[in-house]
Amino acid sequence: MCDMKNRLLSAVVLLALTLHTALALCQSLTVQAESGKQTVLTRADIETLEHVKVTTGAAGASATFEGVAVKALLEKAGVSFGESMKGKRMASCVLVEAADGYSVVLALPELDPAFTDKQVVLAFLKNGKPLDDKEGPYRIVIPDEKRMARWVRQVTTLKIVEVK
Repeated sequence: MCDMKNRLLSAVVLLALTLHTALALCQSLTVQAESGKQTVLTRADIETLEHVKVTTGAAGASATFEGVAVKALLEKAGVSFGESMKGKRMASCVLVEAADGYSVVLALPELDPAFTDKQVVLAFLKNGKPLDDKEGPYRIVIPDEKRMARWVRQVTTLKIVEVK
């Protein structure tokens, strides 16, 4: 009887560890720099960056999103901004990919404060709560855009690509 309880307890612990690992992988984000180098950021990595809060009135309802600037995520993965944003780099963009296959592009200069005051946020909270499964774990939020077409839900990957 005691042996059966130990086996059951071991199975429960193994299942819990497996689910914890799967959840952590689901909350990771891959950033691919111009060089092709991929950096996988965990939720913990993302949470260490400076948080940004934006309130939007999109889709007729006010909501407050909290997350991090996409620029900060890209910098953490080695993508540079500022003085390096000239010449061929002006034709670079960020390809944002979602779990459902949806993708959009953002011009790299759209993320650089030397070019614009536009905020592009990778949100993980909405009205103080984690994003639900339909939206999260991460969502792009661009408060000043009139349409939400580039507000990608379930973001998995950010890739820097050069438009030729």
